[in-house]
Amino acid sequence: MKKILLQLDTEEHPSPFDAIVAHDADVDVLLSHGNVKPEDARALAQDAFFTRGPDDLKNTAIWVGGKQVGAGEEVFAEVQKAFFGPFKVSVMLDSNGCNTTAATTIARIAKSYDLKGKRAVVIGLGSVGLRSAVLLQKEGCAVVVTPLPPDLFGDDRKYRRPRGLDAAEKLELDTREPKERAELEATLDDAQVVLSAGPAGVEVLREDFWSQHPSLELLADYNAAEPLGLEGTEANDDMADYDGKLVLGALAIGGPKMKVHKTCIRRMFESNEEVFDTDTVYEVAKELV
Repeated sequence: MKKILLQLDTEEHPSPFDAIVAHDADVDVLLSHGNVKPEDARALAQDAFFTRGPDDLKNTAIWVGGKQVGAGEEVFAEVQKAFFGPFKVSVMLDSNGCNTTAATTIARIAKSYDLKGKRAVVIGLGSVGLRSAVLLQKEGCAVVVTPLPPDLFGDDRKYRRPRGLDAAEKLELDTREPKERAELEATLDDAQVVLSAGPAGVEVLREDFWSQHPSLELLADYNAAEPLGLEGTEANDDMADYDGKLVLGALAIGGPKMKVHKTCIRRMFESNEEVFDTDTVYEVAKELV
């Protein structure tokens, strides 16, 4: 029986990236739907699983993706509400690569570095940054999250309360609101770990700051586009030692991330009951990296 993956994407055009990885992960048939709204999700899910008997449903799975993580979370929730009794299939959420990227990064750090009892600062309140913060907490870190102040963008934009702060507060994360670079740098006082999770092409920390910082021990950067988030580092740094400070770059995250991504897809077809959320993906990442 063929392995069928139903791709529910919240964007107008379903992601080619997710589609290609699905094929590389041995999916036989990919059914891609774009512009999926939460109100569409139940009917699409039921159309997928009512075609097969309970004993065969492990050969059907549902992938939820797209650029907007909040929209993906709503679709993900509605898909699961469609299930009842034996009529369910495995489902995974990875909008904008949020779960696989965060899980792979924290698993890679935890493999080489003892996080328990450390103070960590996550700079950037996107979905990857916030998920990383939650996983760091689960590894025993005291975590602070902060947006990027306006002056890092190199223009005259005024401070506006970042939307990500509301999400961070709902997650009960310790938040800061720096208005300028100096305030941002002050949040790193006594921190051992910093994750640069800002937007592509924005330099977050200058080399003369982080390289001389008295407490920093480990830095990770999610940005592979020039300029990097961490000045003076390389995107392919894989726990590279910079005078006693370990650095993990975006390209060193990307390879293992793809392995985690493909493994999760394959495992969705091992049963019809798997739910691959952040925590489940993290368990896979800890096995693989």
